[in-house]
Amino acid sequence: MTSDRERADDVYDLLLGRQGEQWVQPRIERTQKLLDYLDNPQRTYRVVHVTGTNGKTSTSRVIESILRAHGLRTGLFTSPHLERFTERIMIDGLPVTDAALVAAWDEIEPFVGIVDAELTAAGDAELTFFELLTVLAFVVCADAPVDVLVLEVGMGGLWDSTNTADGDVAVFAPIDIDHAARLGDTVEKVATIKAGIIKDDAVVVSARQAAEAARVLTAAADARTASISFEGDGFALTEAKLAVGGQLISVRGLAGTYDELYLPLYGAHQGQNAALAIAAVEGLIGGGERPLSADVLAEGLATVTSPGRAQLIGTDPTVIVDAAHNPHGVRALTATLREYFDFDEWGVVLGVLDDKDAVGIVAELADLSTQVFATAPTSDRATDVDALADVLEAHGMPVAIYGDVGAAADAARAWAAEAERRAVVITGSVVLAGEAIGIAAEEGWKPVVESE
Repeated sequence: MTSDRERADDVYDLLLGRQGEQWVQPRIERTQKLLDYLDNPQRTYRVVHVTGTNGKTSTSRVIESILRAHGLRTGLFTSPHLERFTERIMIDGLPVTDAALVAAWDEIEPFVGIVDAELTAAGDAELTFFELLTVLAFVVCADAPVDVLVLEVGMGGLWDSTNTADGDVAVFAPIDIDHAARLGDTVEKVATIKAGIIKDDAVVVSARQAAEAARVLTAAADARTASISFEGDGFALTEAKLAVGGQLISVRGLAGTYDELYLPLYGAHQGQNAALAIAAVEGLIGGGERPLSADVLAEGLATVTSPGRAQLIGTDPTVIVDAAHNPHGVRALTATLREYFDFDEWGVVLGVLDDKDAVGIVAELADLSTQVFATAPTSDRATDVDALADVLEAHGMPVAIYGDVGAAADAARAWAAEAERRAVVITGSVVLAGEAIGIAAEEGWKPVVESE
């Protein structure tokens, strides 16, 4: 008899047989066709819609944790996953069960062929991996049922398949240039597409943005008669202090002030993500005009996790993994490592996908790295490791080449064990981060040399 896990994996294989996750066209109406057949499950709960270039996933996870602490049944949809695809759809803080995922697919599947046939007859491509995954998440959350879905945009915003949902709150993490071929080669162009998630009369909260992005978001909010608040004027992270396993933060929210809250995440950027998340929750609960309970907020923050974000996965030697995959993300990572970890030398295991800015990523790592262990994620889109090594050498960085992340990590851990005050960071790709986390868990990374 086929198990639920096997059936869920079969669903994932079916989705993988579709146009891939990176195949994106501005065609939101295709997703809407399928949702119409399903009576629009995405309209059965409230939605907090999150976009931006960096920090989307961490901000989404903090929002979800705070909402769950308030007693709300939550859904969370993020991408990509680190180890298994069910991580992308969370119900009350846990990955969707295989049984629930299969049940949702059984609801959807009879209508997929109908919509595919309509699209083909119109000369259009069939539904894609991400379009179907989005619908699957909507149905899972409706079946749960959830009170609120925290919904991370896949790419951009305006024509992303997640934009078939109507966000009560629109959240903007920092906006920078990424996916330039699809979103545009200026911050203004990128912001214009991301601003498409703002809905009529919504509450909008935004991290600090470049002036051109802020102008675009403000104009879009005004056109939709939506209120908008930016970090700095509307709310702010007022203080952050080091603490064991994370930091103590103080936040001036939209409606209240919250002092010395424990956040078990490293990095100034995570404190800023938390401030943005608090403002988003204030916007959803009370329209930004009523303070949150300090005790409930403290509980929500204290239970936050953000896998693959400055995550400690090995000790003696210390190994940190981070899914940073563009220059802005790597800049935040290097700042975090310097501020929160006391090491003199860092060995960097680096692997990058070929649609990312490898030169920019390497430039941000240049001042941190003592030795680089270049490799490639297990992906058809991985940058050739020899080409990556050429980029590293052009920046004057010592580099050794390895065929896979396991071999690179073993070499890096051995290097770190040779001297005191050395550590390893594995970064450059979400895929690479997921592989490293899996290897560390399977092997139970322990000291590679015996202590004297």
